[in-house]
Amino acid sequence: MDTGLLIALLNPTIALALGAAFFVLWTYQRHRPYLAVLALSYCASAPGFLFQYFTLPIGMVLTKLVSNICFAIAGCCLSGAIVARYGRKVPYVGIGVLAGGGLASFCWFLFVAPDLTWRILAMNFAFGGLSLLVGAELRPVRNNGPTEKILFVLSLLSGLNFFVRTLVVVIAHGPFTSYDGFYSSSYWTTALLSHALLSLLIALCLFTAAALDVMKALKAETHTDPLSGLLNRRGFEERAAQLLRHCAMARFPVALVLADLDHFKALNDVHGHAAGDRVIADFAAKLRSAAGARGAAGRIGGEEFAVLLPLTDLAAARLFAEAVRTLYSAGGVDGLPAGTKVTASFGVAARSGEEALEPLMRRADEALYKAKKNGRDSVRLSYERPETLVVPEPSKAG
Repeated sequence: MDTGLLIALLNPTIALALGAAFFVLWTYQRHRPYLAVLALSYCASAPGFLFQYFTLPIGMVLTKLVSNICFAIAGCCLSGAIVARYGRKVPYVGIGVLAGGGLASFCWFLFVAPDLTWRILAMNFAFGGLSLLVGAELRPVRNNGPTEKILFVLSLLSGLNFFVRTLVVVIAHGPFTSYDGFYSSSYWTTALLSHALLSLLIALCLFTAAALDVMKALKAETHTDPLSGLLNRRGFEERAAQLLRHCAMARFPVALVLADLDHFKALNDVHGHAAGDRVIADFAAKLRSAAGARGAAGRIGGEEFAVLLPLTDLAAARLFAEAVRTLYSAGGVDGLPAGTKVTASFGVAARSGEEALEPLMRRADEALYKAKKNGRDSVRLSYERPETLVVPEPSKAG
């Protein structure tokens, strides 16, 4: 087998392998459709390269058209998938204009004014435009993580490759008048090798991004309570410790609110566990809505909840607890008999100095105990502060 054929088969082999890998990933992560689009992209580029080297029975001219249509589909899919992966709105119009314009120019220089050099320039400039469009879409998120930054740089490099490399080679070794000797030319060799390298780098980066997605999802599962949708005790303690560190460095106030559903065991016994689950889910939804994105809300026990509120002093935390208590006690819960009243009790404590989470929770729990003891459906505050250990000075011998 000659070297030219080996080089010609390099990109189709790589593309099919990557397409199969992304397809397998998608079968395990159907909720991430961009993986299926990536599989389509790499699979579409494989026949594009094959039809550059092998001629179909329809003739060379139409074979080249089919090849470049495959390349255009691959470029559009790859661009859209990368942008979608990072939560950006896919610029369908821009992608369509660049790919469609490139194909239209290619057809003009294929059928109307045949010119191989201009066909090369038309398609390469279209793909360069797609690469830079992806780079522009990734620019706002390029500092969000390593994969965003790497893909942003690769998009720029890909754009330079399509523009600069093509122009340099065409100026140095062109113009190309026919396909005789074209596939052994410096243009074709550099195109294949640069495409293989960039394809592998982009695919490895996207594989890494997919792996990070899986790890993030697994971490979320281990830190989330499935019934309430809030953080579980482990997740809450980790998130709360992080917030306490940040607030200590910035000297921001922090308050903790503990809540406990009143008479929950009796409600379970009378109405059943399914009704109890609905009560927990309903209360969690109200708590999450009130806390918003700034607070850390968790279900830390069967019917016990906690919310850590940064930038909140004792008075503001009391207003928060009273608002949740009033909202919850005033409404009903779907699935419970009409007139069934469900309430909750609250204990509130504000952080003192650089107080750790454990003593802060202990003081809030003591306030919650007072609320439960004094009739429930109420809010109680902790005015106590952690005891400060005073070390006496050693006595001096007279």
